[in-house]
Amino acid sequence: MHAPLAVQPSRAAAAGWTYGLLGVLTFSLTLPASRVVSLEVDAVLVAAGRAVVAALIGALCLALGRAPRPRGSQWISVGIVSLCLGIGFPTLVGLGARDAQSAHGAVILGLLPLGTTLAGMARVGERPSPAFWLASLLGSGAVIVFALARLDGADTPRAADAVLLAAAFVASLGYAESARVAPALGPWQVVCWALLLVLPVNLATVAWRWSLHPPHDVSATAIGCFAYVAAMSQLFGVMLWTRGLHLGGVSRVGQLQLLMPFFTFVASAWWLRERVPAVTWMAAGVVLISILLSRRAPVARAIVR
Repeated sequence: MHAPLAVQPSRAAAAGWTYGLLGVLTFSLTLPASRVVSLEVDAVLVAAGRAVVAALIGALCLALGRAPRPRGSQWISVGIVSLCLGIGFPTLVGLGARDAQSAHGAVILGLLPLGTTLAGMARVGERPSPAFWLASLLGSGAVIVFALARLDGADTPRAADAVLLAAAFVASLGYAESARVAPALGPWQVVCWALLLVLPVNLATVAWRWSLHPPHDVSATAIGCFAYVAAMSQLFGVMLWTRGLHLGGVSRVGQLQLLMPFFTFVASAWWLRERVPAVTWMAAGVVLISILLSRRAPVARAIVR
């Protein structure tokens, strides 16, 4: 049950933004790194493999931390997080990143804040103010306009856009559910348990895809990128992000995801030597303004007993 709405304490909110920003910085390299790996290795194999590696590291963390097991209905929440963040999101990102430019794909995933806010309302009981909604819709609206705008035909593969939009929806639900169960299990513990829950499925998927598409002559760069998405994007980044959502509020901290396109643009231009169109920088500027506005807008948060 939810108690009367209360405003999130400023100290916890500030800590939440710090953790959230660190999470976004970690996620910002996910698309370019996933694209590098997916160009050499089967995308489904990469998605399942990164989840397997993250689950094994997570099991070690749980053992060292002597974390208690989830109980009762907590397993339902852990299961939702598992399906969303342990299977759905990495698979969809891998498939989408293979066919879309990383910078453009990051802007498409900029819809995550809007989806995360809606999921936070449904699963955590948050109540954003009208001012917050206006700021959030400003940033998400810029993303939608960018997605619909016709750029260079080779720069906007519509199928990849649809896959990345689906990834944004799945991740939003997973993030909100992880923040919902975090007070009971702990922010990093829920991530580790979620990955362990789907470990058998991902192990079977790795064996299946490896038999169909065994990797050959994988470059050192691709191996390094895989290590990054497995350890950082799939595990430690999600730990930081979940703690940020828990402390600062799902809706508020979720808006930081709008910074991810900007960070990814810089990484893509430097790392993959991709050309970033002017309209992309314009979209990034609008979403940055929306973040600054939403930071000042009030968001009430239900206290979950």
